[in-house]
Amino acid sequence: MIVIEGKKAKTEKVSAPIFTGVVERTDLIDQATGSREYRASIITFPPGIKNKFHIHDHEQILYIISGKGVVADEKGEKVVTEGDIVFIPAGEKHWHGATKDSWFSHLFIYSPETKTTF
Repeated sequence: MIVIEGKKAKTEKVSAPIFTGVVERTDLIDQATGSREYRASIITFPPGIKNKFHIHDHEQILYIISGKGVVADEKGEKVVTEGDIVFIPAGEKHWHGATKDSWFSHLFIYSPETKTTF
């Protein structure tokens, strides 16, 4: 068993092509912790920052930790807040990020073998 103290986990600023700006990522569970089945990280988006439409080839789960955000697929957008859970099926084109007036943090969980395209 491994206990991961979230408050002590390393947080880094990330600027990647999938994001419309700089976000913060805190990796919690990955291959470094010995997991072959899961990857879990916290992403914190500043107001107005989101990721671009993208697709994962594995399912993804988002647990909203704080703030107000938007999750969207090709059918529409939905505002999400603390405590909401979003299940994104493999192959579904989607995006998620902060509203224009709020910071937004979510925990994401998916397979470390997941490939993302956008």
